[in-house]
Amino acid sequence: MYIQLPGGKYMKAGVRMTSIRLDTKLADDAVKTLGARSRSEAVHIALREVVALRKFKGMMAKHGGKMKFEAHGS
Repeated sequence: MYIQLPGGKYMKAGVRMTSIRLDTKLADDAVKTLGARSRSEAVHIALREVVALRKFKGMMAKHGGKMKFEAHGS
């Protein structure tokens, strides 16, 4: 399986089949919002973004006071 990265590049992913229960409306909304080609791709994109965000927040907490983050629109 190949995963599309930002900028249009593709990466071969080590993927195993799994079964999960999803809210199909939410999954379909994610496909549209993220520009994914499938629900599976949307889940991969969302998971990568959540992991990156948590790592970023951890870095910000570690270096608190030295850097500042303001979310768009807040």
